[in-house]
Amino acid sequence: MTSVRSRLRPGHGGDRATGFDRRLIAPMVIGSILNPINSSMIAVALLPIGIALGAPPSETAWLVSGLYLATAIGQPVVGRLVDIYGPRPLYLTGAVLVGIAGLLGVLAPNLWVLVAARVLLGFGTCAGYPAAMSLIRSEATRTGVDSPSGILTVLAVSTQTIAVLGPTLGGLLIGVGGWRATLAVNLPLAVICLVLGALLLPRSPRRDRTAGLVSTVDPAGIVLFAAMLVALLLFLMNPQLGDSYLLVIVIVAGGGLAWWELRAATPFLDLRVLAGNVPLLLTYARTLLAYVVSYAFLYGYTQWLEEGRGLTPPQAGLILLPVFAGGVLVSTLTGGRPAIRTKLIVGAVVQLVACVMLLLLGAGSAIWLLIALSLLLGIPQGLIGLAVQNAVYQQADPARTGSSAGLLRTFLYLGAIVAAAANGSFLRDGASTAGLHGLAIFMVAVAVAFLAITVADRGLRRVSAASPDH
Repeated sequence: MTSVRSRLRPGHGGDRATGFDRRLIAPMVIGSILNPINSSMIAVALLPIGIALGAPPSETAWLVSGLYLATAIGQPVVGRLVDIYGPRPLYLTGAVLVGIAGLLGVLAPNLWVLVAARVLLGFGTCAGYPAAMSLIRSEATRTGVDSPSGILTVLAVSTQTIAVLGPTLGGLLIGVGGWRATLAVNLPLAVICLVLGALLLPRSPRRDRTAGLVSTVDPAGIVLFAAMLVALLLFLMNPQLGDSYLLVIVIVAGGGLAWWELRAATPFLDLRVLAGNVPLLLTYARTLLAYVVSYAFLYGYTQWLEEGRGLTPPQAGLILLPVFAGGVLVSTLTGGRPAIRTKLIVGAVVQLVACVMLLLLGAGSAIWLLIALSLLLGIPQGLIGLAVQNAVYQQADPARTGSSAGLLRTFLYLGAIVAAAANGSFLRDGASTAGLHGLAIFMVAVAVAFLAITVADRGLRRVSAASPDH
């Protein structure tokens, strides 16, 4: 990736503390929020879409799953392309795909065309986050600052804020222009990304024209990785004995991927590097476990508030608001302090306490207790997300920052899908208090595993020591 030194001398547009080119912040943030805004807006659009297109919930669920599948597969793939070709071309290509997906969604005549639009949208929104992390790395190289914690905090807080505002924005758009407006909003966002990306993102040096895409990207590795992940995600979304063949596909594709990547000249996943980077693998494992708990709470607790506790949807939404608002506040207050291990341990302990508190809830639980639980969950919401992002930045091979950041998002979405499967299992007969307690026991077990690998990971001390406050 080319340096941007020629684009900015120290003191001219850079942050006084880090020298970071502040002109890059706008395209980085807008590109990174494209995925969370489309993930969250759909929550309020599923019902009107089903009514308008005559589709049952079992079919409209593919509007969520389709984007998750595309994102989980696409993030590391696009991240690897960012590592090879630089952030600018992938960022601009992603913006074009987002615009096309938005237009396709606006014109979709039936549900399955709309699902295709959401899948395309998933691939288009894959570029923003890996591109942003790659830009942070290149600016760190230019300025000599290894950990621009303030910029990483801006990135984390912006995505969390959009996740909070997404359903509200979706409701407003539906009220003004119907459910298709939630797709149409991607058109102006895509144009903004194209303009900002074209004007502000640094150009990468021209690659050797004789080196083709096949020789640099490892398409065989990507296909095997996609086959393994699609089969795994399809099984996790609806685990049934009759679908056990999907696990066979996972094993075969995974074995083939390992065999191929250990022999490929330019592997998509450098397994030798990953195998030797145990701290990074542990960070991915923590991400998976943390988001299993987070999404299980979000999906299961929300349903219980309405069915088990008898609250209306607006009331349930207000009860949940402290979770997201608290997460944003905690990230903002602690973002400048890169004590990664401390953040993870505190987040793990509070997360475990919150899971245990779910066992105390019943149909007559006081509102103050429900609000207190939401406030408590806001603490790990802010601490853990920020900590794992900073950990990946510190632990990843600098030459693979984009693909490492993409894999982080893949494990996040794996956690979301495991959580959805757990909710479907424990709340199969409705979101009763008994079902919530069964889910809570599962969440406690996951939270204990998260705390255990965090406390046992001595490598976190070195990462925190290498992350000075900037």
